Amino acid sequence: MNGVLERTLAILEYLAAQAEATPLALLADELEIPRSACHRLLTDLVRCGYVRQVREHGDYVLTTKLVGLGLSFLATSGIVDIAQTTLDRLADLSGELVRLAIVDGDRLTWVAKAQGARKGLRYDPDMGMDTILSCSATGHAWMLTMSDERALELVSRQGFGKPKDFGPNAPTTVKALLGFLEAGRKRGYAMINEVFAPGMTAMAAPIQRKGYPTIGVISIAGPLMRLSEKRMQELGPALLAAATELAAASNSSPMFSRSTG
Repeated sequence: MNGVLERTLAILEYLAAQAEATPLALLADELEIPRSACHRLLTDLVRCGYVRQVREHGDYVLTTKLVGLGLSFLATSGIVDIAQTTLDRLADLSGELVRLAIVDGDRLTWVAKAQGARKGLRYDPDMGMDTILSCSATGHAWMLTMSDERALELVSRQGFGKPKDFGPNAPTTVKALLGFLEAGRKRGYAMINEVFAPGMTAMAAPIQRKGYPTIGVISIAGPLMRLSEKRMQELGPALLAAATELAAASNSSPMFSRSTG
């Protein structure tokens, strides 16, 4: 990792994944950047307002400036305005977390959500994160619209999920992953049970206009005690209808239009 820009972006991405402030030494060692160079980059990021120290000469954390840029972009793209009504309706029907992920090149990132659970356990992971393709219903839903070769190419860049990091049923081989995709293609949507996380289930459908690449994925996720496989099958038609609705509205957002380009 030699370039200044590459190193700077690596620092931002690393800090974005940390729940607590990170010491300079740990940051430099994890990213294999000389400590003096890492300190200079952090100093520039602090000066520009993207990073701050929790105390003088202390550890480093991101500010909200980077988040603000992302939110501003989503607001101007119009995508959240288009999708929110659909997400809210599906969340009310399912009583679970409904999320929208958008395809951007070779990445799939969650950008909007609606929480249908009003009491009890609420599953609500962080937004703005790239999807782990091999271990998420969202990733499976995207990949079931492409060839097995293309899907495996994308997964190979991220690596397979391990049960210790995800759920006990996370696929760790090509054969296991292709089994998930084959089943998803038959039903029209992806469905996982204790794959992304223990005790959690999810289902997801691709957002795709006929003759165009997939532009996004809509998903429902919740605890296994509520969102059983039987319940997911009952919600299947509503999920597919929501995906069709978003696909039909996709021309209204420049971001959707660019994705289909």
